[in-house]
Amino acid sequence: MPRPKVVVVGGGFGGLNTARKLARAPVDVTLVDRTNHHLFQPLLYQVATAGLSVPEVAVPIRGIFNKQRNVKTLFGEVVSVDVDARLVKLGSGVSLPYDYLVLAAGARTDYRGNDSWEELAIGLKTATDALNVRHRILHNFELAESENHEGRRKALLTSVVIGGGATGVELAGALSELSRRVLLRDFRTLQPSMVRVVLIERADRVLGNFHPKLSKAGKRQLEELGVEVLVSTSVTGIDKQGVVLGEDRIDSGLVAWTSGVKTVPLATAVAAERDHQDRIIVGDDCAIPGHPEAFVIGDMAAFKSGDGWLPGLAPVAMQQGRYVAKLIRREMRAARNVDESGEPRRSPPSRKPFVYFDKGSMATVGRSRAVMQYRGFHWSGFIAWMAWLVVHLLFLVSFRSRILVLYEWIFAYVANRRGARIIEGPWSINGRPGEANAPLPEQKIGLTGSPPQRPLTATDWRQNGARRRPS
Repeated sequence: MPRPKVVVVGGGFGGLNTARKLARAPVDVTLVDRTNHHLFQPLLYQVATAGLSVPEVAVPIRGIFNKQRNVKTLFGEVVSVDVDARLVKLGSGVSLPYDYLVLAAGARTDYRGNDSWEELAIGLKTATDALNVRHRILHNFELAESENHEGRRKALLTSVVIGGGATGVELAGALSELSRRVLLRDFRTLQPSMVRVVLIERADRVLGNFHPKLSKAGKRQLEELGVEVLVSTSVTGIDKQGVVLGEDRIDSGLVAWTSGVKTVPLATAVAAERDHQDRIIVGDDCAIPGHPEAFVIGDMAAFKSGDGWLPGLAPVAMQQGRYVAKLIRREMRAARNVDESGEPRRSPPSRKPFVYFDKGSMATVGRSRAVMQYRGFHWSGFIAWMAWLVVHLLFLVSFRSRILVLYEWIFAYVANRRGARIIEGPWSINGRPGEANAPLPEQKIGLTGSPPQRPLTATDWRQNGARRRPS
């Protein structure tokens, strides 16, 4: 009897937990991902602000499963899923038949219908995004050091973060610390009064999914770091010189977008019912209705819980991944329990519905500053910050990553410096606000644009992974 085939699409939190929990199960697992690494996205903002390097938050997927012999990893992009024929097709032309399918391909940055903004505001979903933010802020400071025009210098030293959720708050706080406490010590003509970091949120408060008391605490902590917090403010336009807020504008050298995500295009290629965000609606067993062998988890799934829908958070994806793996193992055990005629001795076990265990929410605002809530309890300040550090260290996939990240955190706390302050890639040293800012004619972008999106090369990984001596 051939072993059942399980195809897992996506090496994020959901897909990774599914595949790991199927270790030594009587199934053959094929994990497909567009990249060759698992990326710990909660710490991407620290890569963007020169606190960490990419290899410290990214682990090669093949390395994770090198001892799990029933898992095969494929590097590629899924272009179609036929749930009736039970067939997954890759862009390379490879077809993967399956007995069980787990779709966990994650999400992408949502510019809310303003596709032209994608070239002007940098998201924070991939390693390339984080490096683009880092290169932009470092590049802007280098240009500002030799800029004599006051208006252009002011624009170069202004950073705008759009979106006041946890990611936006963490990025804005880290940008302010990097700009005011780290970089200024290395420049002779720049002063703290020249630096400006602005966080824009269209709702009436930042950290909208937190208790109002914690939202207020988070806003206060940001302002203590020098961040200007604009709430109830909508961005009506983004151009090469900055952002437009109705009749006002902010000239800015960096615009970062953290105002929401949407599901990947693969979700629309699956014959299934979707919600207004194009997430695939699943049943209480995380499976597509009518297709009990096809599961959707994480950001791709619309899972109804009580009166609402589960958010696209890492803990949700992780718990769903473990649940699906456990369910598959149970059904495999039942399928192997047959009599002499090959008939099952008992009917397949009924599926218990997935229940999400909410372990609370937390966000760090800066050095010794954070907010945290758990089952009606609320904390802010140093205690919440320490809890945030411990939780994120434990969530890192590899022991190596935990050691490296802990070392960088201790170094940054004691020395108040950032080690990953290297500019590399296709950047011009002669750019000025409002001018083309790239070395090649075919790669012209404006001041607030991100560099041309390209895959990370081996050189990128070596340069971002090397230990750097602070200047």
